[in-house]
Amino acid sequence: MTKSEMAAKLNSANAWLPGKRVKIDFGGAEGAVMLDGNANQVTEEDGAADTIIRVSWADWEALSSGQLDGMTAFMQGKLKVEGDMSSAMQLQGVLAKLRQ
Repeated sequence: MTKSEMAAKLNSANAWLPGKRVKIDFGGAEGAVMLDGNANQVTEEDGAADTIIRVSWADWEALSSGQLDGMTAFMQGKLKVEGDMSSAMQLQGVLAKLRQ
């Protein structure tokens, strides 16, 4: 799945947290995906967010397929969180929407 396909799938599944902007930053050329609970949409924009989750694209694919657990990724330093930690904790629900 490409980043654009992922963003479209998350958008159609309403995979955002109401009132929160959560950016998943893949770094480098992969860029970012914004789960914008203020505008009720998922975009590929890079902007200000309440929470920033930094993860490589390869680790994100492992997370979204269920091969890597979110807490394990966090403890191993593969997933880093800046800002509102409670939003990051709700990431499991977002991942579940990718698997549907």
